[in-house]
Amino acid sequence: MSDLRIRRYDPRDADAVWDLHEWAMGETGTDPDDVPGTEDLRDVEASYLDTGGTFLVGVLDGDDAAASPDADRSPPSVHDGVVVAMGGLLPNEAGHADERTVPGAAELHRMRVAPTHQRRGYGHALLARLEAAAADLGYETLLATTARTQPAAVEFYRDEGYERVGESTVAGYELVHFERRL
Repeated sequence: MSDLRIRRYDPRDADAVWDLHEWAMGETGTDPDDVPGTEDLRDVEASYLDTGGTFLVGVLDGDDAAASPDADRSPPSVHDGVVVAMGGLLPNEAGHADERTVPGAAELHRMRVAPTHQRRGYGHALLARLEAAAADLGYETLLATTARTQPAAVEFYRDEGYERVGESTVAGYELVHFERRL
């Protein structure tokens, strides 16, 4: 893995976070405009940081971020490099009302890796940092939900030791729910 720096969200990351979300979702065949609840990405500070959670971005220096020459686009730029990964953590009580409630748990949200930078360990590194943050905040259980139409994400959580605990349908999306004791 190259020199990925994982740091807390900075307000200057706002446009890059939104761009990475749209790009990553679009690459899975999901229209980013149809994903319910994405207003949290329009105000990361209020949605994550002010609710007792955190939001992290994985940044590479421009030289380390080179995509393959045949890539259609590059990761979005920020003040200290380019954003190739992102993800948030919320207390379960602060999450979306249409999701399941597990008292005392934390939820993972908006885990994304730039399509040109997947399969390099960035998602694993980001998840490890979010799990450590959850443990530091006193959470014993971490929840994750992803759409069935994102088989790589379903496989990712399973491979990371998350137990599949159920399924539901929200806004036409078939969701797969995972849990992990920290």
